[in-house]
Amino acid sequence: MTHYDIIVIGGGMNSLVTASILGKSGKSVLLLEARNQIGGLASTTEFAPGFKCNVFNDVVKWIDPRVMKQLDLNAHGLELIKPDVVRIALGNESLHIAFHRNPKQTAESIANHSEKDAKVWEDFTEYIRNLTHFLEKLYELTPPSLPNVGLKEALGMRSMLGPLTKHGTRGLVDLMRVIPMMMPELMDEWFENELLRSAVSTAGIHHLSFGPFSAATGYNLLHQHVHSGGMFHNAQFVKGGTSELVNALRAFAESANVEIRTHSKVSAINVENGICSGLSLDDGEILETNTVVSGLDPQNTFINLIGASKLNPNFHTQLRNIKYRGSAARIHFALNDLPKINGISEDQMDTVFSISPSIEYLERASDAVKYGRLAENPYVEFTIPSVPNPDFGSNGKHVLSATVKYAPYHLRNQNWSDELKEQLKNNVIRVLENYSPGFSSIIESSSVLSPVDLEKQFGLTEGNLNHGEMTLDQFFFMRPTMSSAQYKSPIENLYLCGPGTHPGGGLHCTNGFNAAREILKR
Repeated sequence: MTHYDIIVIGGGMNSLVTASILGKSGKSVLLLEARNQIGGLASTTEFAPGFKCNVFNDVVKWIDPRVMKQLDLNAHGLELIKPDVVRIALGNESLHIAFHRNPKQTAESIANHSEKDAKVWEDFTEYIRNLTHFLEKLYELTPPSLPNVGLKEALGMRSMLGPLTKHGTRGLVDLMRVIPMMMPELMDEWFENELLRSAVSTAGIHHLSFGPFSAATGYNLLHQHVHSGGMFHNAQFVKGGTSELVNALRAFAESANVEIRTHSKVSAINVENGICSGLSLDDGEILETNTVVSGLDPQNTFINLIGASKLNPNFHTQLRNIKYRGSAARIHFALNDLPKINGISEDQMDTVFSISPSIEYLERASDAVKYGRLAENPYVEFTIPSVPNPDFGSNGKHVLSATVKYAPYHLRNQNWSDELKEQLKNNVIRVLENYSPGFSSIIESSSVLSPVDLEKQFGLTEGNLNHGEMTLDQFFFMRPTMSSAQYKSPIENLYLCGPGTHPGGGLHCTNGFNAAREILKR
């Protein structure tokens, strides 16, 4: 039986990063993925004959610069497409707002709606950029173990002095003000135009179950703009599809002698007397190792694979208190032609589109989570990935991929079914046709992923994309719990590296990098 220094569970982005860094350090590493391909939600797949899609993520907002450098992703095949227009907020009567890489051009687009808002746009983006400097340094840290913070831990946080020196105590005060804010409060300080207020607010609710009127959506807005250089709604397409980011990580991992196995489902993490000794697989194989690293969410890692009986009761209670509450669905449309969008030319199709006429529209859509039903007028964010990547369609055919909110995992007096997914799809088509008349007539087929599908197919508890809500009570030293926030779990030899750890969800890979660093300190 082959013995490995480290076994990593899960083939997602963070698992690949952790495995790569550990392999590079000379450790013998095995990575196990239950599905037939690695990459998780960053996968690209054929969803209909002749049509490909990115399963969930069409764009990359930011990647940790440390990962880009140490894993040399560009040299391993990663090529990012950076469109000039990163997002278009669709408005009534073709009066849209285009968010450009150049803030001056964005201001020109905003001026068609409000001269006042246009004048302060560059100040706003600079304000957000300054606040994200604090998060960039915070995200590089391993959270302290509270309340036992000694001199060593305090010195470990000295990198936070950099942004404090640069932006002063005023910058820190601004950060502490914005993080707990709800979107209308922040927007009231800056903008008057309703379409702009709503378009900016969508960053605050990204992949959350909450609406814009919820506290701490300010924090989520900042999280989306870390390492974005002040570019609001930063979006980068991966040439060839999002799976090419996965392939670049895989190429580095294999160059570091990491062994990757697919079709290898873990049935149990073997723990006795609080010590992890290895894993059991579905086929009966038992693997022994010095260290196990889980890229799965806390529910799957501890409750499902270890079991409550082998956990400390207090820790078990902390785990049960983690909030997941998935509320996003994904719909892919196979189209026999490029859709026509009012006021949008063909050369503007290589971007992200959002449909959210007002903050109130977003809030009403979020009420669906509260009442356990589908949003009748959902918030829809979509791309046409076949424009930057023509091989997603064929012979002039195209794909439109939509992320839909709110479609809650927890429904009242009903369950997710094919009929309900059809209803969700029809709601989305109706919203799309307000801006793309005749859209339904070019649909050949479609694929709908509900939160329940995300749970079943990708092992995401309650279909939550972040492995736990991005809220202040699940932030930094409380993510996923106070006793496991340092990437090391209370179980000896067992570590965590998934989005359920600090600093949360996204394709940025920071979690995996930080986890590997902690493991190498042993």
